[in-house]
Amino acid sequence: MLSGLSLPQLAGLLAAGVLLDLLLGEPRRWHPLVGFGKLAQAIERRLNRAGLRLVRGLLAWLLAVLPLTLLAWLAVQHAGLWLHALLLYACIGLRSLRDHAMPIVDALRAGDLASARTRTSWIVSRDTHDAGETDLAKAGAESLLENGNDAVFGTLFWFLVAGGAGAVLFRLANTLDAMWGYRNARFFLFGRAAARIDDMLNYVPARLTALSYVVLAGAGRARAWRCWRTQAPAWSSPNAGPVMASGAGALGVSLGGAAVYDGRLEQRPPLGTGPNATATDIVRAWRLVLRTTVLWLGVAAAAAVLAWRQHA
Repeated sequence: MLSGLSLPQLAGLLAAGVLLDLLLGEPRRWHPLVGFGKLAQAIERRLNRAGLRLVRGLLAWLLAVLPLTLLAWLAVQHAGLWLHALLLYACIGLRSLRDHAMPIVDALRAGDLASARTRTSWIVSRDTHDAGETDLAKAGAESLLENGNDAVFGTLFWFLVAGGAGAVLFRLANTLDAMWGYRNARFFLFGRAAARIDDMLNYVPARLTALSYVVLAGAGRARAWRCWRTQAPAWSSPNAGPVMASGAGALGVSLGGAAVYDGRLEQRPPLGTGPNATATDIVRAWRLVLRTTVLWLGVAAAAAVLAWRQHA
């Protein structure tokens, strides 16, 4: 392991970081990712100028990510094992997915479309001001399925590979993709490095996430697998496609389709199969993400036990 930690240590610290997140949730003040976002904005304003935008974008990524990742690596060398768990807690977003999604469910069930539209707009980039109940339920479920990989499982994967510094590297890279990885005039060239690096870091975790959704689909495993294999290639994102297609198939609902971005209606490829999403399906998507987290913790624990027995 790049972290220098044994499998039993990694499994224990993995569980500790997840438990801290579930118990404490996001820091109400001084959230490290919020601070990083402000740093990234400052770097982008300084470097995103005419001329050599591809090179400037790569330089901006290196300036934003590498010093903090190196600092995290140096810190865990001196502070001890506990810092690995704290860094994972700072990077993972399992409870925040629930905390952002459940108020949408409550608003939809209460028939409060105005509140549901506002709260959905906080977690998706599409326009929600005219969205109907089905559109909002679909957006909430899609966000949970995709961010299950981005905010949770990708972070867990890179933690297992490289400890706390690996979690930091992945989460910062993923945050930059969310900030800079747009195909518009401002970021088309400048943000390309951020988008491609995130694609590379996410390639294996996304497919492990998709496989986990298939495994946990129960009687719908064949459907989830079929949706992954047939629908994911139609999506422009090489990682979001497998995750959302398998997740929608596991839930047995229809996602994807029409959505409004920057005032323009876009017809996206279909995801899953079955009835349109409802508020209940947002809850089911959250439970699928939570069950997948438990699955990953169980696999890590089993691997740790086997490693311990081999060295006993």
